[in-house]
Amino acid sequence: MPARTDMTARDAGRPTRPGGGWRRRAALAAAAFLTTAGALDAGGAPAQAYSPNPEVAAVYRDTGSCPCSGGALTDPYGNTSFARDPGGYAVKLELTRGSSFVGKVEFHPKDEKLRVYDTKNDHDTFYVHITYTRGRTTHDLGTYTAPATAAAVDRMTKDFDIPEGAGVDITVYDDARLTDYLGGARGTGGAVA
Repeated sequence: MPARTDMTARDAGRPTRPGGGWRRRAALAAAAFLTTAGALDAGGAPAQAYSPNPEVAAVYRDTGSCPCSGGALTDPYGNTSFARDPGGYAVKLELTRGSSFVGKVEFHPKDEKLRVYDTKNDHDTFYVHITYTRGRTTHDLGTYTAPATAAAVDRMTKDFDIPEGAGVDITVYDDARLTDYLGGARGTGGAVA
């Protein structure tokens, strides 16, 4: 292999070593790979996909007539209650497999909070993607999941700054690539901040 003779201004005046740069980058890449693999191994096995997929049921509340709780908002994991927020529309998504409660997702228009609960310590999780639309512009707020711990119930709360009256779309997936759709609250059936 011929020696590299091209130099940048940074390298001017220093002799170049044939192949030195690519070897250093290859060593750094290998170290990064091994570090990542070790971190994944230390954190346990990656989550498995549900099979069959959980069913997702939506419960909506017009928060102009809240505080709301009880009835369809009742569940075995902390229940759900929504605060008064005129013009807002709240949603609770329940994930079940047969008679087993797998998790829930809540959007609270008051203070624009997303809450994700993983209620089944089964080495699996689900991914919640949230966007909002104001006018004709859609804003991606990201994808969230409850932390994977040994606790019986894992919880995550994210506080957003969504403009009042914006339409909020929530979609739930079985995979981090967001290809295995489980359910959600979108479009006219979505939430309103």
